[in-house]
Amino acid sequence: MTEGKGRTRIKICGITNLQDALRATKAGADYLGFVLYPRSPRFVTLEQASAITQAMQREYGESAPLCVGVFVDEEVERVQAALDRAGLDLAQLHGNEPPSDVQALLPRAFKAVRPRTRQEAAASLTAYHPVRPGESMLPQLLLDAFHPQQFGGTGLTANWELAAEIARHARLLLAGGLTPETVGLAIAQVRPWGVDVSSGVERTKGIKDAGRLAAFVQAVRAADAALP
Repeated sequence: MTEGKGRTRIKICGITNLQDALRATKAGADYLGFVLYPRSPRFVTLEQASAITQAMQREYGESAPLCVGVFVDEEVERVQAALDRAGLDLAQLHGNEPPSDVQALLPRAFKAVRPRTRQEAAASLTAYHPVRPGESMLPQLLLDAFHPQQFGGTGLTANWELAAEIARHARLLLAGGLTPETVGLAIAQVRPWGVDVSSGVERTKGIKDAGRLAAFVQAVRAADAALP
């Protein structure tokens, strides 16, 4: 069993404005995600992300959620510069990045994978699961639903069976189609280290719904309480 099973971490992704960042934090988010991929409908610039992270630091200081930049097939040097420029804590590599990119960015990076088969899941675990002893507050992998053209934010449900296999060996963030209505069942079946939601708590693309944010966090905590 991996670390942190008693409390499922929560990442609210696709943050595009300060109001949503504050709402997500008030609801109980542990991580905020900023999509730095221009083709995404939730894309924010480095300047926009920086303004939000600075405001969050002023408001919450050391108790602010960790901020995660989502990158797709960017060069390592550009990712490093973006993290520093925008005041981001971690990089989520959501494209076809090789294991060497993740290694070069450690301990500030983790890989998103989208396996379709048990074999692909095992290969992803072997390639992208670096050993990071003593860093239980950092994820090691994120599992998202596979889509042939899009890298994330599709609203498609991930393969929970494959996710459960990976979650037994790594600190896994489970993404892919989670909602306040489904996240409790996902936690019960997968036992992930954390969960990641974007479209499932939106009012419109890129704009969060305060009620659904609160309901999502409440559902996660209820699922935690129900775990044996």
